Amino acid sequence: MTDDPAHAPRNPVTAYPRPDFPEQHQQHPGWTEPMRPRPDHGEETYRGSGQLQDRAAVVTGGDSGIGRAVCLAYAREGADVLFTHLPEEDEEARETARLVEAAGRRAVAVACDIRDEEQCRALVGRAVADFGRIDVLVNNAAYQMARPDGIEAITTEQFDRVMKTNLYGMFWLTKAALPHIPEGGSIINSASVQAYKPSPPLLDYAMTKGAIVTFTQALAQSLAPRGIRVNAVAPGPVWTPLIPATMPETAEFGKQSPLGRPAQPAEMAPAYVFLASRGAGYITGEIVNATGGTPLP
Repeated sequence: MTDDPAHAPRNPVTAYPRPDFPEQHQQHPGWTEPMRPRPDHGEETYRGSGQLQDRAAVVTGGDSGIGRAVCLAYAREGADVLFTHLPEEDEEARETARLVEAAGRRAVAVACDIRDEEQCRALVGRAVADFGRIDVLVNNAAYQMARPDGIEAITTEQFDRVMKTNLYGMFWLTKAALPHIPEGGSIINSASVQAYKPSPPLLDYAMTKGAIVTFTQALAQSLAPRGIRVNAVAPGPVWTPLIPATMPETAEFGKQSPLGRPAQPAEMAPAYVFLASRGAGYITGEIVNATGGTPLP
């Protein structure tokens, strides 16, 4: 029995009381500080237990949202973390680095556009130079832009950006990192509820998330003989800067989930920790659904 509120069971419906979110919009890529309510990355609640002690992790899109929560959790579990961010996200990246360093681990923030193959190769080179290896690769960075008017409103420029960010970057980074991932290493990809229940305004984004599921399952079979596990997390609606920066309406965001609210980034991080840990040693090719109750295959 414990009085520690961090370990007390919580009702998932009321764990994060959902006020009526004010309608709010930002320019892409979006920033954390102006968001109301402010996202929770686990700053006050996540406590590690050494599950990733002295591991070396690479996390794309680690400056905010799910990526920041994963970086924080990995650090508190004992891992050093190299994470990517866009050049305009320097301020966000500094906060992620601060959280990692406050946990006593090394933080390496790298401005990187994963739409460029050479930048992906350079990123892996930086990780190997700094850490000597990559124990965990988290392909999390993504781009979306809702188009309520349908496929006619999706320009070729947008389509290329979504495909290259969400798929090409994942492919290039994984390919470059593989020679440096030892036996027992892990690759974790960020899929989405959109892979299975696509929203028409997110047509192109949903396409990529379906492809990530297929990529994860195929690569897991390919790498099993090498002792490298490949899994994915499929979040439902999560309150991150990408939402006010890419969605036409935010006030109703997340209400469609059975729990009646969007997730906070802190609620996604434990799935990424588990999949990277020894406790998931017999799990590969799986998609962990974290949708707030929306049933998926």
